Amino acid sequence: MRPDILPQLVNGPEGDPAVYANFKYERRAILFDMGDLHLMSARSLLKLSHVFVSHAHVDHFIGFDQVLRLHLGRSKTLDLYGPPGFSDHVEAKLRGYSWNLVENYPHDFRLCVFEVGEGPLQAASFSCRERFSRTPLASLEPLSENPVILDEPGLRVSAILLEHDIPCLAYALEEKQHINVDKVRLEALGLRVGPWIRLLKEAVMNGEPESSQIRVLASGEDGAEREMSLGALREEILRVSRGQKIAYVTDAAFTDGNVEGIVGLARNADILFCEAAFSEEDRIRADERRHLTAHQAGWIARRAEARRLVPFHFSPKYHGRLEVLYEEASRAFEREVGS
Repeated sequence: MRPDILPQLVNGPEGDPAVYANFKYERRAILFDMGDLHLMSARSLLKLSHVFVSHAHVDHFIGFDQVLRLHLGRSKTLDLYGPPGFSDHVEAKLRGYSWNLVENYPHDFRLCVFEVGEGPLQAASFSCRERFSRTPLASLEPLSENPVILDEPGLRVSAILLEHDIPCLAYALEEKQHINVDKVRLEALGLRVGPWIRLLKEAVMNGEPESSQIRVLASGEDGAEREMSLGALREEILRVSRGQKIAYVTDAAFTDGNVEGIVGLARNADILFCEAAFSEEDRIRADERRHLTAHQAGWIARRAEARRLVPFHFSPKYHGRLEVLYEEASRAFEREVGS
């Protein structure tokens, strides 16, 4: 399976937590946590449609200001998710600035903020043209009733609450199905790639009738358009398989409840990004600070039957000797880990 969603650690294993997931065939990306984002280009950050924040510790949330600054004056809505109380954190950030001139902006930027967890939960929108005043929105269901917090035709995002002395969220992003285009068959039919490929995939994900007509692009100099049925295109050029799954876990104490929750969330994940803050030699410190060791991260990934483990959020204590954490995680995972 050639993945359509390409996740990467923004700051490597030692820097502030942030995983940027780029959608290869869409002008879209998703961000898990908002640590320091200065390494990200403006173009990349402007592709964001959703941001999923684990909790509001400074190293997970300080990038909010950069995202806000880039989006001001643009006609766009950005959805943010975080733990209970998160809407208050966002509002406090916004209130730290003066907004007396924003009514004159030609375009309106809006933030929609959703709290995730058990009730009572809040949700709110903050509109630039309204000086980012708070407007209530319909809240999400408690996680005990519905762990899926985002459900689109092609993907879903689920969440669980972890204990980190404060509530902390872990997330899993899943494609409902993976749709790959057979380029050899595409060329054999005299077709070429174009925006219609995305529309074709959306039609399949939305369950449209096979008789639906799709406008395709012919190869050759003229690049003429013609129509083909969804059923014929699906049969000839599409290969549908199991979707990709990406799990993101950080800042979690090694408790029975946390472990069981993570294992369930990350079950069969193609990639599990999991914090590994300390070595087993510093397990007492890890317990005190409510973090996982590299061994614990590897053991959890093996129990979840994840295909790949990417440990991150390493303590600065291990700077210059990161191999200690990688080797420890690898032994527990019983296979090589990513970096």
